Order: sequence, then C-alpha cells, then structure tokens
Amino acid sequence: MGSTFGHLFRITTFGESHGGGVGVVIDGCPPQLEISEAEIQLELDRRRPGQSKITTPRKESDTCEIISGLFEGKTLGTPITILVRNKDARSQDYNEMALKYRPSHADATYDAKYGIRNWQGGGRSSARETIGRVAAGAIAKKILQQVAGVEIVAYVKRIKDLEAVVDSDTVTLEQVESNIVRCPDSECVERMIDLIDRARRDKDSLGGVVECVARNLPKGLGEPVFDKLEADLAKAVMSLPATKGFEIGSGFAGTTMTGSEHNDEFYIDEKGETRTITNRSGGIQGGISNGENIIIRTAFKPTATIGKEQHTVTKTGEETVLAAKGRHDPCVLPRAVPMVEAMVALVLCDHLLRHHAQCKLI
Repeated sequence: MGSTFGHLFRITTFGESHGGGVGVVIDGCPPQLEISEAEIQLELDRRRPGQSKITTPRKESDTCEIISGLFEGKTLGTPITILVRNKDARSQDYNEMALKYRPSHADATYDAKYGIRNWQGGGRSSARETIGRVAAGAIAKKILQQVAGVEIVAYVKRIKDLEAVVDSDTVTLEQVESNIVRCPDSECVERMIDLIDRARRDKDSLGGVVECVARNLPKGLGEPVFDKLEADLAKAVMSLPATKGFEIGSGFAGTTMTGSEHNDEFYIDEKGETRTITNRSGGIQGGISNGENIIIRTAFKPTATIGKEQHTVTKTGEETVLAAKGRHDPCVLPRAVPMVEAMVALVLCDHLLRHHAQCKLI
C-alpha cells in the first residue's frame, strides 16, 4: 500500500535505506524504446550521496542493474525492474535512534501506524527510496522527449531566505549542473554554498525551494475532474521526502491580484496557434495543459536529522534529549533537483500515454 504511483505508466518502488538494496518496477512502458543502464546512471549520479561538501558524505556509487524488461537494448513492453544495491550502510550510527524519536522525522509516526519500524537509516522514510523514482524518471524523460520533444529542467530557486533570479523560459541543464548547489544564478551560487556549509558546521540544516519547468508540452494533457494535471503534479512532488509546499504558475502570489491582472489573455501566433500573452496559469487551465510552459515550485523543509541536541521522547514514553549521529544532508535541495524532475516526468509521461489512448478512440 502506498508504494505504487501512476496509471498507464505505473511504478512501484521497493527497498530500505540500510537493507540489501532499493529499486523500482516499471509497468506500462511502451515496447521497443531503446534504453541503457548508462542513460539511467546519468540521472542516478545527479541524485547520489557524497557528491560534495554540502551533501551527505555517505559513499554510494548507486550503480543500477536492469534485471528484467529489456532485450537487446530495447524495452519489451513487460515490467522493467531496476535494482541498486546498498554498499555503504553504517547501521550502528542509528543505535540511539532505535529508542529515541528524531524530532520532525517519521520515527514516531511509523511506530504509531505499524508498531514496528526499520530504524536503520530510516527504512522506507529515507530519501534513499527516491533512487527508484529517479531511475524510472529517466525512462519517462526519454519517452517524453522522443514522442513530444518535452524538456524538463529543475533547479534550486531558494535556500533559506536567499533567492535566485532565473528565467524559466531559457534556463538549461548545463547551467544547473555547472555548480554543486544546482542553482543557475551565478550571483547566488557561492553565497548558497557558504550558507549550507555554515549550517553543516553548526550541526544544523536548511530548507528552500526547487523550481521546475516543463517545455514543449502538447495541449490537452490532464483528466478532469479528480485527475487534473496540476493535482497529479502536486501529489507527485509532495510525495517526496521533506516536502512541505507546492505552487504552480503565480501560486500564492496570485491571491494578491485581481482577475483582470491575473488572467492570461489569448492571441494567435504566427503559426495560427492559440497562445497566452502571459503564463500566470503555469501552463495548465481547467486541469488541462494549454501548450505553455508548465512551471511549478516545491518547498522543502530543513533536514530533520541534525547533530544539535534537541528534546524528544523514547519509545517507552520517557522524556530525553537526542543529538543525532549518522551522515545526513545539511540541505536536501541540491540532490532534490533530479528527484523533482523525475516526479514531473512520471506524471507527464503517464498523462501523455493516457491522452494518446483516448485520442485513438476518436
């Protein structure tokens, strides 16, 4: 329950942070798509730990193995299973957390729900679970690019109160990947890195915002009433660890405008296509894509596991304190960028397949 996502393009992730490995089963991928472990590895390398001084020092290569669903480099149309084995788990770092709940983490709620939890690294609540999502997202991205020319780029928009200035219409993957914080605004990069590194040295953590743009998306994706495209995007990114907020287009800023200020007026472009002059809707109107860029923002809270001493309680109901050990990101934002891209890709790929299925009936 709760580990499966999607309709026609459906994924199920499996594994725990300190178990034998983690991965994903993908069902509904069309046949004869050329895909390789190397292509998937490119995305996993963007997500993996130990990348820099501002990420967790856990050393994992996150090498992927495709163990089903491919033949001679092409998808079969059958379930694809991708496995990444855990290599650098240090379960002893979590001995104290087996008895003490980490503030704002999933420890207490997992115990309340199941009466048992894998306290080694957080089990299924660990961000290591997202390996399966990113691997599946790599395949979804390729389908979107080949079928419709869709491009998805996410980047760090804000760390704490330091906000970048980014043109979502022109930002490139190369700009995002040019620095360890994954912020395309060169004026902010060093200040963001210093901010995160200072929190790390202080045994504390920071949150922020990841912005994501999807370009060249066809019109008509989305299923009224309950499967509106923005609703599925919101669920997708809000299912990622540490997320606390979602915006699309003007977001909450739109509440300060009047209708005449906020409405995206129409015009006919040089190709005779209906377009909007502005894009405060964020590329979606009435739950359906309108052909403009989809722009979303996801808020991530500060990492819950920190080295500062905090008040907490034990499993047996005794008040105590905890200064958490282990290897954790002082800020999840740099590694969250490929995770957001993956979830957006999974939603758009699923809706693209659903849209094609409906169109063929007309």
